Amino acid sequence: SRRGHGPEAGVAVYDEDEFLALSGIQPFAFCRRQWALIHLEQAWADNVLTAEGDLMHRRAHDDELRERRGDILVVRGLAVHSRALGLAGTCDVVEFHKDESGHPLAGEDGLWRPVPVEYKRGHSKAGDADRLQLAAQALCLEEMLGCDVLAGFLFYGETKVRERVEFGGEQRAAVASMADEMHALYRRRHTPKVKPFPACRSCSLADLCLPRAVNRTSVADYLAARLSEGDEGL
Repeated sequence: SRRGHGPEAGVAVYDEDEFLALSGIQPFAFCRRQWALIHLEQAWADNVLTAEGDLMHRRAHDDELRERRGDILVVRGLAVHSRALGLAGTCDVVEFHKDESGHPLAGEDGLWRPVPVEYKRGHSKAGDADRLQLAAQALCLEEMLGCDVLAGFLFYGETKVRERVEFGGEQRAAVASMADEMHALYRRRHTPKVKPFPACRSCSLADLCLPRAVNRTSVADYLAARLSEGDEGL
């Protein structure tokens, strides 16, 4: 069960057992190799940056699942998916704003407009990786709720600022294209090779990525060989 042209084709073809992690969009947009190390070779490693990010996400999900603030219903830890994209995950927060031009919401009176809110450490970045992850959440919400999600917010822990993100055609097409590429790499179990760039210094997988060794062996094989060497020295 495969698709060819993104969710705009209107054909949902991925089965649940084929879903990939929606959260993978952000590392995939940042570095294809980082995504593959995490999701194909499962070589996840924590550093200060990921630890701080995990803490923010736990705080976003720890409170009550629903909270009403006037005409805004706040839902935390909402599970979402898209059969068209073959992605599934959890939104940090989705705010449902009461809006006469909105859509019905199960269990609630009136019409509502969903607004995804993603929590990130640090500050707003020039690259679009964070924005594309939020756009992927919006596409999941649109498919599940049968509504339009035109904008959302990124909340950055360092600056305590909300950045509004509008979901235009270019972002939607980019998410659909990345989802296709992610599935293709996952089916092949292929870890791409990349050239090191300045952001590699802050990557939590910098020590495992081993840019000088990528032409010779996979990270999994390299680690296995090193462990074997250690055993022989005992």
